[in-house]
Amino acid sequence: MSFFTKLRERLTRSSNRIGQGLDEIVAEAAPEAEAPAPTPAAPVSEPAAVSAPSAAGGLVGRLFGRAPERAEEPRRALDDAMLEELEDMLVQADLGVETALRVSANIAEGRMGRRVSSTELKELLAGEIARIMTPVARPMPLYPKTPQVVLVVGVNGSGKTTTIGKLASQFKAAGKKVVIAAGDTFRAAAVEQLQVWGKRADVPVMVAAQGSDPASLAFDAMTRAEADGADLLLIDTAGRLQNRQDLMEELAKIVRVIRKKDPSAPHNTLLVLDATTGQNALSQVETFRKLADVSGLVMTKLDGTARGGVLVALADRFGLPIHAIGVGEQIDDLDAFDANDFARALVGL
Repeated sequence: MSFFTKLRERLTRSSNRIGQGLDEIVAEAAPEAEAPAPTPAAPVSEPAAVSAPSAAGGLVGRLFGRAPERAEEPRRALDDAMLEELEDMLVQADLGVETALRVSANIAEGRMGRRVSSTELKELLAGEIARIMTPVARPMPLYPKTPQVVLVVGVNGSGKTTTIGKLASQFKAAGKKVVIAAGDTFRAAAVEQLQVWGKRADVPVMVAAQGSDPASLAFDAMTRAEADGADLLLIDTAGRLQNRQDLMEELAKIVRVIRKKDPSAPHNTLLVLDATTGQNALSQVETFRKLADVSGLVMTKLDGTARGGVLVALADRFGLPIHAIGVGEQIDDLDAFDANDFARALVGL
């Protein structure tokens, strides 16, 4: 199964919210607008004339390969009222007010008064979303500098540990030599989870005693990765709530210590975001950018939320590269972000 197929199948909550919302917007005024002119009743003496078209389109059509006529999709004139409903629906789908207004305005430009169907509206919306997302759909860059230090940050439960495991496995499969540092020294479960992934991918995992200084572990891991000739060093960090100043300062310390070893490191700082947090992801990006110089995003749990639209808001507001998205727990449920595939899946196409 291709990743797009899984994305389309698993992004059902978001796509249902947006797709059904567009259907309802068009259908709301369509019955009145599309009501056909009344036709005179057929004479009572000619009942066969009433049933003939049905027979021709049904049994006869199937016998002779004639496709049955499809009812034309309802259409609605694109006016101010429809535009306002579209804006409200996009805000509810977590695109955010600014993005929703901009997308709606672009859809309306040159089309006011034109009658559109739900399918046409979905195509237009998908096109606008893809236009926003295309500039940020970039894989994580790989550099000739080794070891390339990749710091992975995010709040509790965002999926950092699983994302590191999947990335390590995928890079190893691509022929890269990878080392993992279990920098979440406060949570034994995170270390154990990384060790499971490390064993699965045949990648060494550096650990330290529980509660020890994660900055020291990061420094030691860089020394080990350099000695082993590793291409990539993936450093996990403890989940930090952006309103906990002490934890955020600890993250800043990890960055300072890493730069003592290599002033150009970390070469990538990936912020892992949980799609189920919705608009709260925006404040997370703002905070982590100040402390850790975030270079790219990974969005997880898109299969478990109706808030997939927040990824559009993030792209529109920050323009940070989106390296990958996750739609499940398996190794192949994390893949490079594709703007067109995402846009079409998001609107239910």
